Amino acid sequence: MGGYILRRLALIIPTLIGIMLLNFIIVQAAPGGPVEQMIAQMEGHGSEALSRATGGGGSEVSSGRTDSRASQGLPEELLREIEVMYGFDKPAHERFFKMLKDYATLDFGDSFYRDRSVIELIIDKMPVSISLGLWSTLIIYLISIPLGIRKAVHDGSRFDVWSSSLIVVGYAIPGFLFAILLIVLFAGGTYFDWFPLSGLTSPNFDQLDWYQKIGDYFWHLALPVTANVIGGFATLTLLTKNSFLDEIGKHYVVTARAKGLEERQVLYGHVFRNAMLIVIASLPGVLVSLFFTGSLLIEVIFSLDGLGLLGFEAALSRDYPVIFGTLFIFTLMGLILKLISDLTYVLVDPRIDFESREG
Repeated sequence: MGGYILRRLALIIPTLIGIMLLNFIIVQAAPGGPVEQMIAQMEGHGSEALSRATGGGGSEVSSGRTDSRASQGLPEELLREIEVMYGFDKPAHERFFKMLKDYATLDFGDSFYRDRSVIELIIDKMPVSISLGLWSTLIIYLISIPLGIRKAVHDGSRFDVWSSSLIVVGYAIPGFLFAILLIVLFAGGTYFDWFPLSGLTSPNFDQLDWYQKIGDYFWHLALPVTANVIGGFATLTLLTKNSFLDEIGKHYVVTARAKGLEERQVLYGHVFRNAMLIVIASLPGVLVSLFFTGSLLIEVIFSLDGLGLLGFEAALSRDYPVIFGTLFIFTLMGLILKLISDLTYVLVDPRIDFESREG
C-alpha cells in the first residue's frame, strides 16, 4: 500500500502541471486582460489613471496584449511600463514556467487590485467556505445515508414513493432559488424575521460570551446551510438506496438470512460495508463542490465573503494571480481528497488491494 500511495502522490505533480497549462492557454486567448483594462481606464480618466498605473504591483500570468484600439494615442514608453508592472513583458512560456517555479515554493504572488497577497486572501476567505462546506456535507451525509437505507429496505412502499417525490422536487429546485425562498419566508423578506440576512457573525460577536458566540455562528449559518443541503442530499440518497438494493439481492445476503441472522445484522454487518463503497467514492466530489464551487450563489445571496465569491470576482476583474492561485490550491486539495477516498475504501473493505491491482 505504501508504494501505491507514493505513486499517487507522484502523479499529483504532472496532473497539476497539465491542469495549470490548460487553463493558462485558455486565459491567454481571453480578451480584456489587466493591461487592456488599465489602458482603457487611462484613456477614459487621464491623469487619475496614470497615477494609479505607476503605483501598482503584479505577478506573472496571462495575456498582456497592447495592440488593441484602446492603446492608440498612448506613449510607447507608458505601454511598456504597464506591461512590466503586470509582468507581461516576457513571452508566455517564460511566464508559465516562472509561475510553476513560484508555486513550487507556495509563492502565489499578489492580487492585481486588492493590494494583498493571494495566500492572505485565501486564508481570509477560507473560514466562510469551510463553514458552509463542512456543515453542509455533514448534514447531507447524516440525512442521506439513513434515508437511503430505509428506502432500500422498504422499496416500493408508500414511504419510498412519497419520499422519492419530495427528493425529486428538492433536487429540481436550484439551491439559489431555495435560498431566495428562505429569505422571503424567514429573513425579513415578507413573512418572518427570524434569521439574519447576511454575514457569518453579528457585528457585536467579539462582545458575546462563548456559548452566545456558538449560537450566533449557527444562527447565521442556518439558512445558507439549509439551502446547500436541499439540493445536495437528493443524489446521495438515491445513490445509497440503489447501492443497498444491488447488494441486498446478492447470494451472500440470502445465505446470511438463511443462517438466522437478524435483519439489522445482515444490513449493517454485511451489506453496509459493500454498499458504502460507491458512497465513499462520491465524497471527494461532494467536498470540492460544496467547499469551492457549489456555494458561489449562496455566498452572493447571503453576503458571505468566501472562496467562491473571491474566485468569481477575480474572474470578472481578470485578477489572474488570484484565479491561478485558487485554481492551484483547489486542484491540489481535490487530488489529495481523491487519494484519501481510495484509502478509505481499504478501511471500509480490507479485501480491496490497490497495490496488486496496479501491478
